[in-house]
Amino acid sequence: MNLLDYDFMRRALLAAVLVGITAPAIGIHLVQRRQPLMGDGIGHVAMTGVGLGFLLHSSPVWMATAVSVLGAVLMELIRWYGKARGDIALAMLFYGGMAGGVMLVNLTPNGSNANLGSYLFGSLTTVSPADITAISILAGFVILVTLGLRRQLFAVAHDEEFARVTGLPVRALNLLTAVTAAVTVTVSMRVVGLILVSALMVVPVAAAQQLTRSFRATFVLATVIGVAVALGGTTASFYQDVPPGATIVLLAIGVFVLLTALAAPLARRRARAAAAAVSPEAAPLAERAIPAARSTADGVGA
Repeated sequence: MNLLDYDFMRRALLAAVLVGITAPAIGIHLVQRRQPLMGDGIGHVAMTGVGLGFLLHSSPVWMATAVSVLGAVLMELIRWYGKARGDIALAMLFYGGMAGGVMLVNLTPNGSNANLGSYLFGSLTTVSPADITAISILAGFVILVTLGLRRQLFAVAHDEEFARVTGLPVRALNLLTAVTAAVTVTVSMRVVGLILVSALMVVPVAAAQQLTRSFRATFVLATVIGVAVALGGTTASFYQDVPPGATIVLLAIGVFVLLTALAAPLARRRARAAAAAVSPEAAPLAERAIPAARSTADGVGA
């Protein structure tokens, strides 16, 4: 039984590739900004868009995109001006988005028949040609932003104050990052699901950071991991009849665990080689310095 013999699987695999590229591409900026759970919050808000799409008999993907973008803008405004009560406002936005989606679906005629689970946890069989068109357009936007403005986005994510001094429009770039994250959530929801989309934005990046030292290398490796686990999870879902979103996320976590296990001996080997190049007698001292160096690197990369 060849999965490519089925139209819905060809659509699902194409969607998986697009998700595998876009989720880590914007996720690396969220991790750098110390906002790894932003995708999860946007996923909650997107539920209102899905429910509104069912209620108005329009495309849930496009409606979720519109509502997610609005929610992302509100999140940035709260982050700028919320101060002490910002966390409370964000919590109400997240929970209100999820509750609003459920309520709108139930207000829809025959709402009990709405396939809400496919948007929450992903579904292979429900990825339609119209969904592929929407996902491709939205993914193109994400790729264009993350590649075309990668230097500017990195500068803002790494140090907002320095970026502002250099003349970059920090607020506009932060807003663009939030909007791009919102678009990525709606790109991913048909494959991974709104509940688990944040994991695919963060875990491949965290896995890549175990082996890489530069932003560019992390970006490339995280994207490779994202595509690999998305395709692997989609294929396993077809043959083993398991949920695609959960399978993709578990594969990503497995890659993270594997690369974490490989990182320590690789770090020791690099330190030994560097020390030997300077002075053969310094190698034992370099090995003893590895734990402290790793702690410092983790603090900087967090």
